[in-house]
Amino acid sequence: MSNLHPAPLSVGLTHSETLVVAERHTVPQVEPNWSGFADMPPVLATAMMIGFIEQTCIEGLRPFLSTAQRTVGIHVDVSHVAATPIGMKVTANVELTAIEGKTLVFKVACRDESGLIGEGTHRRAIIDLQRFVQRLEEKAGRAGN
Repeated sequence: MSNLHPAPLSVGLTHSETLVVAERHTVPQVEPNWSGFADMPPVLATAMMIGFIEQTCIEGLRPFLSTAQRTVGIHVDVSHVAATPIGMKVTANVELTAIEGKTLVFKVACRDESGLIGEGTHRRAIIDLQRFVQRLEEKAGRAGN
């Protein structure tokens, strides 16, 4: 199906996704080279919860973007108030609360089977993928990479 003429995006859009916490989502697995994480409890990492919130926003927005567009995260203000063990389900709920030009503002919340684990706001910017990649390549060239 072509996405050249996506549906209009409007405030009030909601989307949710669910995942089952696996070992790869836990604090000790975030980055093996970061020794500070190695002896931490095997619970859902804050970094993974934030990534899951971003994934939920991305999937919720997909029908509203053209094939040339993507969104990138530009701000996260989210609490992480409860630990979630391996095997427990986590659901992320996102709601688009404002459209400020190319910036999208979401109210976000994550819950596991015992209740709220995190909530706050997340901002994403709509980008033109080709232009973004071109600018990224130019930046890498200036850095000597």
